[in-house]
Amino acid sequence: MSGMFDQVAAGYDRTNTVLSMGNDRLWRAATTRAVAPRAGQRILDLAAGTGASSVALAGRGAEVVAADFSPGMIAEGRRRHGGIRNLSFVQADATALPFGDDEFDAVTMSFGLRNVNEPKKALSELLRVTKPGGRLVICEFSHPPSKAFNGLYRFYNDRILPVVAKTVSSNADAYDYLNESIRDWPDQRTLSSWIRQAGWADVAYRNLSMGIVALHRATKPQA
Repeated sequence: MSGMFDQVAAGYDRTNTVLSMGNDRLWRAATTRAVAPRAGQRILDLAAGTGASSVALAGRGAEVVAADFSPGMIAEGRRRHGGIRNLSFVQADATALPFGDDEFDAVTMSFGLRNVNEPKKALSELLRVTKPGGRLVICEFSHPPSKAFNGLYRFYNDRILPVVAKTVSSNADAYDYLNESIRDWPDQRTLSSWIRQAGWADVAYRNLSMGIVALHRATKPQA
């Protein structure tokens, strides 16, 4: 799967902005506020892609590690943002993170957990590398609770998104996969239960854009 993301790395952020009708920027801003990065903190941004979300976190003064399993995404991120002193890029498998226990004050993952073969294992790995009392923030596609709106959303994803993707993306097949992965992904309550099962506490979520996306939050229990 990393090869698919390697192929779309150069135009990835632009395509996402077009397909989301600009909402990706609002979702990124909400995620940054939830992470609440501060100077002196160390933050892991997993599935960071080209680092758009990581740059926003680093802009608040925290030391940010942008990790992704796609070498093409990492290379593009370094090309764009390699000059930011408190931002580093690392290739990493979400289910076997190359970090020690209790390393990060906060961990975050935007639109990436859905692409992991073993998402529950990834949630456990994120817990392992987080300091006691540290925060988890996951921004992920979800399912609008309104049946009427969900019907419109499915129509957009099934009929309109593929046409637009063929126009603006270098690899339209990657966005066919995107649509399928969104449709098959569990709803907000199910993902919350996975987060609890992994050992996180204070699990909560709130819907963004009427539930197209959900922002999940949790903390690692104190030792």
